[in-house]
Amino acid sequence: GYIDTPRGLRSVKTVWAQHIADEAKRRFYKNWSKSKKHAFAKYAKKYQEESGKTEIQRDLRRMKKYCSVIRVICHTQIGLLKFRMKKAHIMEIQLNGGSASDKVAWAYEHFEKEVKIGEVFGQDELVDTIGVTKGRGMKGVVSRWHVKKLPRKTHKGLRKVACIGSWHPARVPYSVARVGQKGYFHRTVINKKIYRVGEAMVDGVVNKSTASTVFDKTEKLITPMGGFKKYG
Repeated sequence: GYIDTPRGLRSVKTVWAQHIADEAKRRFYKNWSKSKKHAFAKYAKKYQEESGKTEIQRDLRRMKKYCSVIRVICHTQIGLLKFRMKKAHIMEIQLNGGSASDKVAWAYEHFEKEVKIGEVFGQDELVDTIGVTKGRGMKGVVSRWHVKKLPRKTHKGLRKVACIGSWHPARVPYSVARVGQKGYFHRTVINKKIYRVGEAMVDGVVNKSTASTVFDKTEKLITPMGGFKKYG
């Protein structure tokens, strides 16, 4: 839970679940195999002692009373995928809608539970996506800022900015094109429509028709053969 201050948000309390999966604990260690694996061991004992339970309930009441922003710490189930990586991705997600008391109650109710994508996103919903652009490394001014190349006979190269500023002020202005990083920039794309959320598993059986529609009855998956083009 967070409280509003003149200098921005300030953390008030964090309440953890009793059982935290090993794939999430791995994220807190540099070397899991050589570690003692004691992360959250002391905190888990609070759920077994009366004093600890009282403390957790007191923290929850304090969050309901004072906090204006409630966020949940979630982790992915990386073990379900056939990846080499065993560390789960951990992310803090803000809860919106309802009072602070409702948010805390919902978060506490969903401790150690799976939150499916169908519970978060719905069909025909507009969402914003956040990601990074394709990294292109160190680039010059012609590639990075699309400045005009100098004439062919230019001394000491022609893919340059001819004049980077006047004598005074005696510094290079920020607006002058310079060499540097191109790509791998943080970008947010707004208003992307969700056309469909397919169920991969139905009653414990793999659903092989996640991409079938009313008009196209062909049994096929959303992921095309060979994967999505230019993905990853």
